[in-house]
Amino acid sequence: MDVCIKVDKQIQNYLPLLGVKEKKSLLYTIKSFMELKENTQRISIEQYNKEIADSEARIDAGNYFTQEEVEALIK
Repeated sequence: MDVCIKVDKQIQNYLPLLGVKEKKSLLYTIKSFMELKENTQRISIEQYNKEIADSEARIDAGNYFTQEEVEALIK
């Protein structure tokens, strides 16, 4: 059996066991996932390569934080 079908069946089995508050929470979560999915835009390979090149240029220029610096900033 396909994994997706198994997951769908498990969801269908558990759904009737939930109360109204849990169902509302689940619905909110599902809607949030859908919004993320809809708002995710792919970039072109050209844009991707430009962002990589820009990042490498910043690193070469010394414009970065070390792990130790980040840990100190968090504290």
